[in-house]
Amino acid sequence: MAPSGLKAVVSEKIINGVIKSVKKDGEWKVLIVDHMSMRVLSSCCKMSDIMAEGVTIVEDIMKRREPIPSLEAIYFISPVKKSIQNLINDFKDTVFTYKAAHIFFTDTCPNDLFAEIGRSKVARVIKTLKEINVAFLPYEAQVFSLDDCSSLHSFYNPTANQDKSKMMDALAEQIATLCDTLKEYPAIRYRKGPDENLALAEMVLDRLNAHKADNPSMGEGTDKARSQLLIVDRGYDPISPLLHELTFQAMVYDLLEVQQDIYRYTTTGIGDSKEKEVLLDEDDELWVQLRHMHIADVTKKVTELLRTFCESKRMNTDKANIKDLSQMLKKMPQYQKELSMYSTHLNLADACMKVFKTKVDKLCEVEQDLAMGSDSEGEPLKDAMKSIVPLLLDTDIKAYDKIRIILLYIFHKKKGIAEENLTKLIQHANVQQDSSIMTNLQLLGCPIISGGQNASNTFPERKERTESTYQLSRWTPILKDVMENAIEDKLERKQWPFLSDPAPISTQQTAVSARFGHWHKNKSPTEYRSGPRLIVFVIGGMTHSEMRSAYEVTRANEGKWEVLIGSSHILTPAGFLDDLKNLDKTPQNA
Repeated sequence: MAPSGLKAVVSEKIINGVIKSVKKDGEWKVLIVDHMSMRVLSSCCKMSDIMAEGVTIVEDIMKRREPIPSLEAIYFISPVKKSIQNLINDFKDTVFTYKAAHIFFTDTCPNDLFAEIGRSKVARVIKTLKEINVAFLPYEAQVFSLDDCSSLHSFYNPTANQDKSKMMDALAEQIATLCDTLKEYPAIRYRKGPDENLALAEMVLDRLNAHKADNPSMGEGTDKARSQLLIVDRGYDPISPLLHELTFQAMVYDLLEVQQDIYRYTTTGIGDSKEKEVLLDEDDELWVQLRHMHIADVTKKVTELLRTFCESKRMNTDKANIKDLSQMLKKMPQYQKELSMYSTHLNLADACMKVFKTKVDKLCEVEQDLAMGSDSEGEPLKDAMKSIVPLLLDTDIKAYDKIRIILLYIFHKKKGIAEENLTKLIQHANVQQDSSIMTNLQLLGCPIISGGQNASNTFPERKERTESTYQLSRWTPILKDVMENAIEDKLERKQWPFLSDPAPISTQQTAVSARFGHWHKNKSPTEYRSGPRLIVFVIGGMTHSEMRSAYEVTRANEGKWEVLIGSSHILTPAGFLDDLKNLDKTPQNA
């Protein structure tokens, strides 16, 4: 599947802006990358695409490499001390590692490092030196990540952190490179309250202005003036990262062992079992189709798609057959790729349901009631304590699942709970060793202890939603309300101030000319997005349900606005609790 959205934009920027820009017919080149640029590269480009443009080998700048003095090298690296030192070392001996250097930095190179390059021998053989402004990972078509799992700690750890402003400045530069890549110059808004939100917003504005000076066409185009960048902190909605989400992608990442987007499982065919691994990304069309569906619909959908596929290939499909794909594979080896894709997703859905039936179903019911403040009939919760205590006492339920319940109970109480009540709940659940998770949430501005710090902080008003949902999926992430309100210009300006006055939002639809209305059919993906974008950046991690909301809101307004969401990293519930557990520790102990 060809990359789309953000991935397509970045892929095009790297292939055309870096590799093709120095390509010469009949000449091979070496591509040198570091950790960050390799992550960017592998998130949106295939190795075959890179090789097709005259690259013979891709090497890691941090590793010892065999010199190839007959070839020129393309250095696609981040402008950090380690990478630049290694670049200089490649050209310090009498025999240079490569014939010449074409250097492309992911973002702005600091003056001191730039001067170091100028003083070194590499300066003699530099043929290209550019900043391409891609210091973020295009994770999905509408999702970006800054690839920094320590971000929550860097922002909210209470010990004096001299590096905090340096870290925020680097983050602001990364966000600015995203806007630059998308040719956006958005009006910036932030959630009023936490100091970090305003400080980061001001830094981003500063970096954006620097990019705009270098690239005046940023933000030009029909409706582009209406684009907005919204900065919000994780403490604004601490509920979404705690819930068991029952949509496919969120459930897979919460309940199964997925590492670096790879899921490993064992297939059980007749008489033989095989270890398999699958990469969950947008190259898998079926994953894209299923990832935001409710688990109850996933198996139905895969089975239905499989049946349609088999019928189109005139394969016999009775119920037993569908269940045993290994038999089908033996009969139809030419369709191995398609059939194993269906088999993978049936396997994933099956694995999720197995875990779901071991108590998760019971947890979901209580979690939804606490989050919503009412039961599935819409009746207000009378005695929440009665429904949570049996779960806390149940020794079969994992510690982290109990902590999720305790925290949801505290948030249900709105103003926090008495300290002795919290101690009792922790004892009931037998989670004393993890009690710092609960108290550390106060560092995000959440009310935990009644009368304690943050007791005056209130939770945002929720939108009334009438659309029918599954009983165990009634909660909507608060950021979805925010996205919808921002697009409809209903976002409270006192709560969400602008750093500079935005262009007026017209709700009129831009007319499409009947004659030229589809001019974008032959354009590249970067060129035809002329409508406004809403870019949401969450300090401290985003959830899969919030990522899904960006797609839902874009679809609901028929693509007139495109919503993108990004953060330092993507949170799973366990990852969020791990981050919180060490939040009050100094970095070396964390």
